[in-house]
Amino acid sequence: MNALTFLITTLFDLYLMVVILRIWLQLARADFYNPFSQFIVKATQPIIAPMRRILPSLGRFDTASFVLALLVVIVKVLLISLIAGGGIDILLFLMFAVVSVIKKAGVLLFWMLLIRAILSWFNQGYNPIVMVMGQLTEPVLAPIRRIIPPIGGLDLSVMLVIIGMNFLNMLLAQYIPYWAVI
Repeated sequence: MNALTFLITTLFDLYLMVVILRIWLQLARADFYNPFSQFIVKATQPIIAPMRRILPSLGRFDTASFVLALLVVIVKVLLISLIAGGGIDILLFLMFAVVSVIKKAGVLLFWMLLIRAILSWFNQGYNPIVMVMGQLTEPVLAPIRRIIPPIGGLDLSVMLVIIGMNFLNMLLAQYIPYWAVI
C-alpha cells in the first residue's frame, strides 16, 4: 500500500504544481509564448477548457484553474483515504484541499526563489525556464527591493521573502488544522 500511496501522491502533486503554475502565469501576466509556459498550458488545457464554459474568470484570476487545483487535491485525498480504508468527509476534504493548494503554491514559490537565486550566480544566457521564473517571482521580490535595494550588488530580497514565508508558515501551523501536516 505504501508504494501505491507514494505513486498517487507523487503524480497528483506534480500535476497540482502544473495547475498552480497555470494560475500563477495568468496572475503574473507571464509570457504565454515561452516554451515552458506552452507546456503548462498544453498540460492543463484539455481539462480547463470545458471548465471555463461553466466557471468564468474573475479578472485575471482563473477560477476554472483554481477549481481544478482543488479537485486534484480532493481526488488525491479521496484515493488515499479509500486505500487506507478511511471514511469520506467532503467538507473536510475541501478544507484540506484549500490548505494544500496554498501550501503547494508556497513550496513552489520557495523552490523557484531558491533556484533563481542560485542561477543568478551564473551567466546562463537565454533560458526559457529562467525567464518564466523571473516573470513569476518578480512581483513578489520587487516590493521588497523598493524598501531594501541591493546592497553592494547583493540582493537580499530573496532571503527576506524566504524568511517571511517560513515565519508565516510557522504562524499558520499554530492556528489552522492540517497546516503543519501537509
